Amino acid sequence: MAEYRAPTRDMLFVLNEVLDDQRIRDLPGYDDYEPETVSAVLDEAARFASDVLSPLNWSGDREGVHWSEDGIVAAEGFGAAYSQYVEGGWNGLTGSADHGGMGMPRVLGAAAMEMWNAANMSFALCPLLTASAVEALENHGNDELKQTYLDKLVTGEWTGCMDLTEPQAGSDLAQVRTKAQPDGDAYRLFGQKIYITWGEHDMADNIIHFVLARLPDAPAGVKGISLFLVPKFILDENGQPGERNDMRCASVEHKLGIHACPTCTMSFGEDGKGALGYLVGEENKGLAHMFTMMNAARHAMGVQGLGIADRAYQRALEYARDRQQGGRAIVEHADVKRMLLSMRAQTDVLRAMCLDSASALDIAERSDNEEERAAAQARADVMIPVVKAWGTELGVDIANTGIQVHGGMGFVEETGAAQYLRDARIAPIYEGTNGIQAIDLVGRKLIRDEGRGMRALIADIRATADGSAEGANEHPALSDALELLETATDTLLEAGRDAAMANAFNYLMLCGTVFGGWYAARIADVAKNALDNGTDESDFYEARQACARFYVHQILPKARGYAAMIQAGPAVVDSVDAQRHL
Repeated sequence: MAEYRAPTRDMLFVLNEVLDDQRIRDLPGYDDYEPETVSAVLDEAARFASDVLSPLNWSGDREGVHWSEDGIVAAEGFGAAYSQYVEGGWNGLTGSADHGGMGMPRVLGAAAMEMWNAANMSFALCPLLTASAVEALENHGNDELKQTYLDKLVTGEWTGCMDLTEPQAGSDLAQVRTKAQPDGDAYRLFGQKIYITWGEHDMADNIIHFVLARLPDAPAGVKGISLFLVPKFILDENGQPGERNDMRCASVEHKLGIHACPTCTMSFGEDGKGALGYLVGEENKGLAHMFTMMNAARHAMGVQGLGIADRAYQRALEYARDRQQGGRAIVEHADVKRMLLSMRAQTDVLRAMCLDSASALDIAERSDNEEERAAAQARADVMIPVVKAWGTELGVDIANTGIQVHGGMGFVEETGAAQYLRDARIAPIYEGTNGIQAIDLVGRKLIRDEGRGMRALIADIRATADGSAEGANEHPALSDALELLETATDTLLEAGRDAAMANAFNYLMLCGTVFGGWYAARIADVAKNALDNGTDESDFYEARQACARFYVHQILPKARGYAAMIQAGPAVVDSVDAQRHL
């Protein structure tokens, strides 16, 4: 079975040539972000992903996790791999140097995250959630909590997770019932949470849960939710894990995929004492604080879709090169070439989108120009729901196409192709379903913003389409698709909220498709310039050009379909009485 080969050359192409990497190097605190450093970090990350994580992907899927009342034992090899991950400093790649991290930009962290998820998605979910926990604590924790917990979370010596969902609530967090009773300077939590990813395991000395719960006098609904830090082990006087807190993993889910990742039901207060926890941020502001974690995780989900898509593509390509039918390898068959080009072209533009949005987050956080920070944050706000939803939809679609390239062998588990589809299928669901991402995009990022952030992004896409950017050519197909997006944007801004919501998912998919066309055009321009100026990597640049051209002619035309559905959507949806007709 083929192992994973990290696409470091493709990553460097996007980081150094498609995006404006000088902008990141000029940000305060990123003096060490130089091309040589970036290349060295990616090479080392590639070795770890290929040599350590990838070989555990198949075995972890077969074995799963082992639950008992005493806790969860990770699949064989995972604990040792996690220790190497921490020792290598990978968990702190983008963490603050003040807390033991390397202080690298998010955009480099996103490239490494692609590798972790491509090599072993079950494993990658653990540090992904720890990174989100760091975000919440850095932004909302008091000095004492930061001093006590942040260093260990940044280095990965302790892991983090977020506990939102309850059996009766699902995505409706207004229904959260977990209670937090004051106990001196701390609180005691009672309740149950479900679908807690990596909520219990034996790979780290402590697990720090960020839990949504209600204080006794909290108002009803989302305005009465607070956020609490709840450690698996209560710290002793030396700051080391001591007594086991009153919280347990009651069970783990038996899932379609990510079998080596424990998805836990967590019970708080079953022993009667209540789980000791500490308030993070302000009382009754927990949902807003938790969104700091969730936004980071949502961007990471898009990167996860990218990683699984690239892994599925690699497996399909290798199989197609080896499999002989009709006297030649099937990679030469026209329909197989179509499928492989579709996989590769969409992966290329999704990588550019994920890294570009990560760079926007870097600028929003680090720029010393207030106007530039605000513009970058507006850009990230628009792009994150698209990255999460469009990226994870692509992950599923590309993994599915990978099975088709294998033919009947793709339906056989031993080839490994089916695992990618099984693993990828959760990503459109968790961290807010893709329908919720569409509502967020249209309701918050478009209507509430009165279209300002989207129009600024459209203006940048227009510059590429018209060839007005330096060294760029005109892109008429992108111009046509962009007009459809502009019309759809105006339509939703003028429509009532119900009509806009009926169109939200199609609008998000339209955005993703057109944004992808934008990155395809930029990739094509860079590749053409390299070829025109002479290069010793002509095969690489010709391949990038060919995949960009395929995207523009075979994927970008889908924009017209999404635009047509947006025009028809409200009338069709409103005409259906859901109680009687569905």
